[in-house]
Amino acid sequence: MEPTLFDPLCYAEESQKENTIVIGPPSLLSKIDKETSYIITGDALTALKQLPEETVQTCVTSPPYWGLRDYGIPDQIGTEMDVCEYLDKLVKVFREVKRVLKPDGTFWLNMGDGYTSGGRTYRAPDKKTDNDHVVRGLPFRPPTPAGLKPKDLLGLPWRLAFLLQEDGWYLRADIIWFKPNILPESVKDRPTIAHEYIFLLTKNERYYYDYQAILEPAVSGKGYRNKRSVWAVNTEPYPEAHFATFPPSLVLPCILAGSKPDDLVLDPFLGSGTTGLVALQKKRNFIGIELNPEYCALAEKRLTPYAMILKNETETEA
Repeated sequence: MEPTLFDPLCYAEESQKENTIVIGPPSLLSKIDKETSYIITGDALTALKQLPEETVQTCVTSPPYWGLRDYGIPDQIGTEMDVCEYLDKLVKVFREVKRVLKPDGTFWLNMGDGYTSGGRTYRAPDKKTDNDHVVRGLPFRPPTPAGLKPKDLLGLPWRLAFLLQEDGWYLRADIIWFKPNILPESVKDRPTIAHEYIFLLTKNERYYYDYQAILEPAVSGKGYRNKRSVWAVNTEPYPEAHFATFPPSLVLPCILAGSKPDDLVLDPFLGSGTTGLVALQKKRNFIGIELNPEYCALAEKRLTPYAMILKNETETEA
């Protein structure tokens, strides 16, 4: 039988022959070439367990938000009826991230928030579809978590941050991602939400952090200053993606501060591949893990030209 377009094993074989990005199943991570980038089709927790410990210099990721979107594949994180189950899954995934980080590694976690359902269970499906399949909004609202009230802010970013802190992570900074071009909301009883969080977590008390790589212009207009904890970055939709994407400008300071050229960057929830894109542009290799094979193919198409440029530059320097 002819292999399908998204057959991971077939895709891995083709990638090894033609590209500097290898696409395949989690088993590929048991023996990695640090001069190669990988897009792994599979569950994040399963894939991370294949990766040797202390391999990655920095991890930059944004996990699926709870109770918000259906990414169109079974066993996805974010569709749990119980928010505690959702948080527990993420803690387990990020425990593996801590294992594979180098001792001086960093972890940059983007997390948005949401509100309780207030007893409502129905949600109108999104109008945006792909081949008559709803690809964004969940058709239901998860029940209000125990201890919370209707209209309560869930506080998910901080709940997860404190759980990770309890699990051994050093919680070093909370960065506000301010979105100047955020879409308006119809609410009249609270401010429009125009921010998300990025948490900087580390494996140890001392770690690699290149503050000079992300200095920002001083207010006086003379010289530069240490980067502040509020980052104004517009959202940037990727035309071929029908789901939320990281803006490259948001990922850039994380990678510049957290790694050096030739280091290995990880994103266990790769999506359309923005973390990998920025890593390649800045001469880092990456490992991206994505459950949906269609998104893996999208990321491969988007990133291969940059991987080839990096490969050619490396060969020229050699």
